[in-house]
Amino acid sequence: MRLALCGDWSRLWIVNLRHLLLGIVLLAGGWSLCAKTFTVGTYNVELYIDRGFSTVPPKSAAAKAKAQETILALQADVLALQEFGTTNLLVELQETLSQRGLTYPYWEWVNGPDTNLHLALLSKFPIVASRPHVSEAFLLGGRRMFVSRGFLEVDIQVEPSYRFTLLAAHLKSKRFSLVADEEEIRDQEAMMLRAHVARLLAEDSKRNLVVLGDFNDHKSTRTLQTLLGRGRMGLVDTRPSERRVPSITSNELSNATWTHFFSRDDVYSRLDYILISSGFAREWNREESYVLARPDWIEASDHRPVVVQFDAIDR
Repeated sequence: MRLALCGDWSRLWIVNLRHLLLGIVLLAGGWSLCAKTFTVGTYNVELYIDRGFSTVPPKSAAAKAKAQETILALQADVLALQEFGTTNLLVELQETLSQRGLTYPYWEWVNGPDTNLHLALLSKFPIVASRPHVSEAFLLGGRRMFVSRGFLEVDIQVEPSYRFTLLAAHLKSKRFSLVADEEEIRDQEAMMLRAHVARLLAEDSKRNLVVLGDFNDHKSTRTLQTLLGRGRMGLVDTRPSERRVPSITSNELSNATWTHFFSRDDVYSRLDYILISSGFAREWNREESYVLARPDWIEASDHRPVVVQFDAIDR
C-alpha cells in the first residue's frame, strides 16, 4: 500500500521534517535548542578577614554568617568578591556554601600589593585561563604607586561553545589617603583597568567581556566615564535596580539602584557596577538582573550585591 501526501499536508510534513533534522544536527553537535542562562554577580563583603590589621578587627562570626546567607540568596553562578581575606578563608567559605547546597568547584584569588584585602572569585564553571595583574604601577606627583588590590582577569567556560572574560577590580575608596589625593589615585587605577579593557577588545571586538566590582565612584565621574569608554571599545552599564526577597517576581523590582551605605555621612550610593561589552550585551537579560535587597543586608556588609543574567549563546 502506498501513502500519498498532497497539497498543504505534504508541505507541512516537509517543513516539520526539516525542523526535526535540524534539531538532531544541533543536538549531535552539542547545541541546545534552548539557550542556557547563567548569572554573574559582584559583592563587596566588607572586611571578610579572619585576622585583624592596624585598627581593623576581624569580621565577626555573625557578620560572616549573614554574608553567607546573602550569597546563598543571590545564587550567582559566577561571583566576584571584594575585601576578602586569605585563601584558607576562601576555601572555608566554599565548603560552607557547598554544605548548604551552593557548590562552587572553581575559585580564583589575587595576591596584590595590599597584604590584607584581596579580590576573589567563585565559579560553578571551569576557569580555563587566569591572568592576574598584581604589579600595576603608575606615577602620581612624582611618586610610583601600585594598584593596591590588583586586577583579577579570567576566562570562564560556560558551555563547550560559549565562554566569557571577566575583569574584576576594587578601586581606591573615598577615604582620605596620606600619600596622595584619593580621587586622583582612583582615576589612575581606572585608566589602568581601561587599558586592559582596550587590550581585550582589540584582540577580539566581539569578545564577551564583563568588567565588575567596587569602583568607589558615581556614574557621572571621570572614573566611570574612563571605564565606560566610547564607540566600539565602549562598555554598557547594566545598572540593575533592586529586587526584594523572598519574592523574585518582576513586580518586586523598584527603581532603587544604590549598593553602598556610608554611615558617617548617611549617604546611599551606587558604587558597585557590572559593565559589559557590546558583544556580551546581546546576551544580557535585563529583566533578570538586579541589586539584591535583603532586610538584614547591613548585618552582612555595607554593600549590597549585584547580579546580571545572560544567555549562553553568541548572538
